[in-house]
Parts: sequence; C-alpha cells; structure tokens
Amino acid sequence: RETKGIGRGQATATIEVAKARDEYFKETGIYVPICSDGGIVYDHHISLALAMGADFVMLGRYFARFDESPGSARARNWGRYDLGGKKTLAFEEGVDSYVPYAGALKDNVALTLYKIKATMCNCGALTIEEFQDKAKLTLVSSTSIVEGGAHDVVLKDKNTYASNVTLH
Repeated sequence: RETKGIGRGQATATIEVAKARDEYFKETGIYVPICSDGGIVYDHHISLALAMGADFVMLGRYFARFDESPGSARARNWGRYDLGGKKTLAFEEGVDSYVPYAGALKDNVALTLYKIKATMCNCGALTIEEFQDKAKLTLVSSTSIVEGGAHDVVLKDKNTYASNVTLH
C-alpha cells in the first residue's frame, strides 16, 4: 500500500474476502480456502487471522525472527507480477527492516501452536471452522490495552505483544 497506494488493511481484507468466500460457497458448494498474507509477527496475530476467516497464514515475518532465518532480499515487482517482456527491476516492493528477535525456531513453534489451541479453547472451539463461527472480535482502545496489560510490576520479558483487537 505504501509503494503503490493500492490495497486494504489485512484485517479488513481477510474479513471481506472470507465473507465473499462464504457467499460463494453457499451459491456453488465450492469452498475456496483463503490466506491471510501480511503483518503476522506474533502468536496472537495468527489467532486473529484465523478468527477473521483465514484458512491459513503466511508467516514470513514470524519466521524472520528466529535464528534459523537466513534473511531475504526485498520483493521485486517483476518477480511477483511478471507481465512478460524486459525483466528489469522497475521499483522495489517492501522494505529492508528488522524484526523482534525470538531465539531458536524449535523453542517457539510448539509454544505458538499451544497458544493458538488455548485461544481456540477459550472460545469453545476445537476446529478452525468452529473457531471462526464462535470467536467474537472486539475493537479495543489503546487505553484498554494498557489497563489490561501487566501493571505495577517489573516485567522479566519486555516483549509484550499488545493488539487493539481481542477475541472473546
């Protein structure tokens, strides 16, 4: 969106595409899985994307946080959207940036899966489909995030992963 001025916020896009997918399924009986692609860094982002209607998620930034990540070059518009002809780089999509360090992959992936399962259980869901049906998304203020977080204590781990959307 920043490079070309085109696109939607990931949450809005996921919710709207999931709604269209579900309508298409009702009309045709054909289910088209959708992917939430973009912005997922922390565990709760995966839960939110699934609750919003995604069937699976892209995890480039999530995996970039781990020791095993080799890093990668920026996305090149000709490589992603090849229209034929001269293959030269017209402009770069994306940015070079840093992501929060999370240690070793093996120490984190199982924990992420446990957190997603726990979130689903908190919503009374055993499957992703049931989770999408039962999860209630609520927009909360930044003040609510501060009030709901740890306070009057000194945190051992300063990686608090606040979000302005919560699941109920």
